Amino acid sequence: MCEGGDLRTASRRTGGCHSRVWRATLVSVCQPLCFRSEWECSLKRNCYRSEIAVQGPRIWLISLLVALVSTSAWAQQQVARLELIPPSPVTNRVMLDIRGAVENNGDSDRQYSLSLFLDRESAATLLHKENVKVHAHSNVGIYYRHSTEQWAGRHRLILVAANASGPVRVMRNLEVLPSDIRSTRTIDGAWVGIAHWSEEEGRHWNSTIRRLTDADWHDQIRGMHSLGMDTVVIQESFRNQEYYGRNRMSSTGYKGLAYYPSELFPGRAQVNAHDAIEAVLSEADRLQMNVFLGVGMYAWFDFSKDSLDWHKKVAQELWHRYGHHPSFYGWYVSEETYGSLIPDQGESVKDRYRQEVITFFREFQAFCRQLAPEKPIMLAPNAHGMLKSQDVWPVVLAHLDIVCPFAFHRMPEGDITGEQSAQIWQAMCDKAQAHLWMDMEAFLFEGVALIPRPIGGLIQDLQRFPNFEKILCYQYSGIFNSPKARVQPGGSPTVVLYRDYLAYRQARNQEN
Repeated sequence: MCEGGDLRTASRRTGGCHSRVWRATLVSVCQPLCFRSEWECSLKRNCYRSEIAVQGPRIWLISLLVALVSTSAWAQQQVARLELIPPSPVTNRVMLDIRGAVENNGDSDRQYSLSLFLDRESAATLLHKENVKVHAHSNVGIYYRHSTEQWAGRHRLILVAANASGPVRVMRNLEVLPSDIRSTRTIDGAWVGIAHWSEEEGRHWNSTIRRLTDADWHDQIRGMHSLGMDTVVIQESFRNQEYYGRNRMSSTGYKGLAYYPSELFPGRAQVNAHDAIEAVLSEADRLQMNVFLGVGMYAWFDFSKDSLDWHKKVAQELWHRYGHHPSFYGWYVSEETYGSLIPDQGESVKDRYRQEVITFFREFQAFCRQLAPEKPIMLAPNAHGMLKSQDVWPVVLAHLDIVCPFAFHRMPEGDITGEQSAQIWQAMCDKAQAHLWMDMEAFLFEGVALIPRPIGGLIQDLQRFPNFEKILCYQYSGIFNSPKARVQPGGSPTVVLYRDYLAYRQARNQEN
């Protein structure tokens, strides 16, 4: 990573992706600041002269259409994207990771001048400028870090990728809150499960979630947005209840069931929605939210070579199917793991397991950056047993963009405190220049079943752990529900928690 004035680029082969070219059209054709090449200006002048000479609207219309088609063809060959890690809003105590990508879907190499601006395009607001070569049907990733300390207020980041044909622009809004801590002390997003992995845990609401239609999923996302939970983590894209070291998939093959129309694996999970992933993304597009796609489930806690190969195939299919969505923010590896990095099989397999985890994220990150260099990868381990693994996690975090541990508030007896675990995680992430978020549990156990946690417990965690850039909660589905929702999985207790958190959020907004 590069900080405060150093921009690093990395060329990657993509093989082209025609499903995403419409973004370039939106950015390049619709942006009023875009400039055109000399031949386009000449064409427009010739169109105008023809109109004067012929005085016929038909000739003028044909010429205009030719110009538009030519412009669109040029735009479709160039795509620019921009992501902020963490996404807005943030406090002025974080190191902002600004990541861009430029794709060249044309048949020849192109030279680009890349410029990153704060708020407006001028010499005074230029953060960095660099020239890069993008090969045909390839992309370039840009990784730039800058402190938010002096940026309190509302801003926008602008990436301009210019070549001989003209510039392509992409922008991201950024709100920076003045604070003396990293955390905003709000819940910035939540997991959603298209169906919960455990019928016992989801006893009160899982059957209702399975019956949700695509329109109902739009409703769920609107409910999240109205609470300010603008980061969505789709728990998993496949359901497969297997575990590391206890499955025979190497001989039997993968039998998981997809939550979307997958061409890789024919089995479909029993849910009412035709494509809940598409429904979530399309509504998140409209509301300008951010969505992590869950790449899983292969098998719980499994980072073996077979799991890695499976994740690569699924990630590629998810990108080709859903990569055109502006809300597609990043990848979530659904398998989870132990904070100790010691599996259930114990010390005898510890070294092998840890090496598998290291190899998995090194290779999976490299693969995902070929698809979309700017998209982060996130994992949610538990927060336990950190004294046993703090020398290993920095090696993993070198290839893991965001780690989002859970269960700080319920540390096992004999372990360190939640605050001490959070401090260890922060030190490791600082060393690896990774991002530390928190997976806050918004539920309690009623026996085995999950029920909404009272608002006091959520507020206690928000106050207790101030060092996390972002706080997401597990989960929205079946734990929160807007009173306006047509279907309310989990019933009235979920509406109570929704209203209680909304009141807390509104009070926080008034304070800010």
